[in-house]
Amino acid sequence: MTKIIIVGGVAGGMSAATRLRRLMEEADIIVFDKGPYVSFANCGLPFHVSGEIEKRSSLLVQTPEALKARFNLDIRPETEVLRLDKDKKEVVVKSSDKSYRESYDYLILSPGAKPFVPDLPGLDEATNVFTLRNIPDLDQIMEKLEQSPAKATVIGAGFIGLEMAESLAKRGLEVTIVEKASHVLPPLDEEMASFVQGELQKKGIRLYTNQSVQAFQNGGKTIVLEDGSQLETDLTLMSIGVQPESSLAEEAGLALGFRNGIIVNDTYQTSHPDIYAVGDAILVRQEITGEEALISLASPANRQGRQVADVIAGLERSNKGSIGTAIVRIFDLVAASTGLNERLARQKFLDVAVVHTTGKDHAGYYPGASDLILKLIFNSKTGRLYGAQAIGQKGVDKRIDVLATAIKARLTIFDLPELEFTYAPPFGAAKDPVNMIGYAAINIAEGISETVQWYELEDELAQGAVLLDVRTAGELAKGYFPEALSIPLDELRSRIDELDPSRRYIVSCHSGLRSYLAERLLKQHGFQVKNLDGAYQLYQAVRPERIKHG
Repeated sequence: MTKIIIVGGVAGGMSAATRLRRLMEEADIIVFDKGPYVSFANCGLPFHVSGEIEKRSSLLVQTPEALKARFNLDIRPETEVLRLDKDKKEVVVKSSDKSYRESYDYLILSPGAKPFVPDLPGLDEATNVFTLRNIPDLDQIMEKLEQSPAKATVIGAGFIGLEMAESLAKRGLEVTIVEKASHVLPPLDEEMASFVQGELQKKGIRLYTNQSVQAFQNGGKTIVLEDGSQLETDLTLMSIGVQPESSLAEEAGLALGFRNGIIVNDTYQTSHPDIYAVGDAILVRQEITGEEALISLASPANRQGRQVADVIAGLERSNKGSIGTAIVRIFDLVAASTGLNERLARQKFLDVAVVHTTGKDHAGYYPGASDLILKLIFNSKTGRLYGAQAIGQKGVDKRIDVLATAIKARLTIFDLPELEFTYAPPFGAAKDPVNMIGYAAINIAEGISETVQWYELEDELAQGAVLLDVRTAGELAKGYFPEALSIPLDELRSRIDELDPSRRYIVSCHSGLRSYLAERLLKQHGFQVKNLDGAYQLYQAVRPERIKHG
């Protein structure tokens, strides 16, 4: 009988265990987990804090008893694997006060990742600082919330940090976010994240960006920032990031790589042929760059668990890597991304281009339509897709899922207009935002349109370009570029003599469509013209201090 030991449950480990049973009925399958819960919904933890997931029990996906009854799995919670003996093919485990050895034919490591907690002065004495990675962490936070704290601070503005900031605010706490990067949601580019920052501030969240915590004082009730300012807090969540829980692999002499991630081959074998690894602790290939990366997401971990089970059962499978697709809700806004952001793409590749478009989540004439802002990062010569980001209230998940699929399938910008989607007015548009951003990208790649990015505008104007705003007078009354010349698009043909053919023009409207029409009109009259990508809507979100009102 084949004996398989799995260290760690949740996504990767339990996916491997249940798939192994479906393929190998006679195998002896043991799952060790040092925590009390071997199968729980860790992505749902913040939503129990907010009360949206009312029952704590809803987060417990499976119990050891249920897994035994359905899959005949030997689940051993609160059992820690202390050491791997590769030569004897045994693990040394500890349960309660006793230690023992368990042999294996195959060993699967799925230890996951642990929160990164910096060594800060005063942290050891703090009694109100928490992390959130599992059910026991959640229980500690819920116990603290029963004491009716008034102020909460979230250190780190990644996906989990923002979900927790929202959840704590919904419980009535005064919430402050501290983020070391220049903007929240660092995986997004600055201009897209600016919409998220606006939503947070609108909901009363205080933001400190370009700041890090230097120390805790007063038992954790006082936080000292790097500029010397202090925050008073009753509850603090550390959400700086995670790191691989690879100490067991390291002590066993298995090969580790970037940030101590476990190195595996394309069949999830570690440097020892009988030991495999999956989940947040392993290094995967970033499919777009081909480089090693740590991608701590539930979907890849579940896929890896299934694939490693297939490999052990004798099926031919390979780890193709991941591109990192993620989504987060922030109050009334949704933000999502896939692949590389613009900064990383420009670091790794030449001929990188970007385009922003604004559409509606469904037909604009059908009630309830809302704006959907898309950003596409691509190769201007080959059309290869590098990444995408989206911001909106509805329909964000659908568009990023489509673009993630396009990246995985190695489609290009030239394929996006060809994609066919279901369409009826309540659900979408005859020209879906994904189709439209494909058209816009093709226009750039083929030289039909030339764009200026929001961060290039100031330099362009300094070098003599003229900003031409083609919005209406009513739109200008709500906010305008102080240096811009204004001619509404519908008057542009009749007023074209007001423009100087010897000058370079950058055209802008609200979102970029009318300015593209102006660009085409003016170019065919011999003018030098570029379109401000994303136009006023994008620029005023990321640089509000440069916009005039009244």
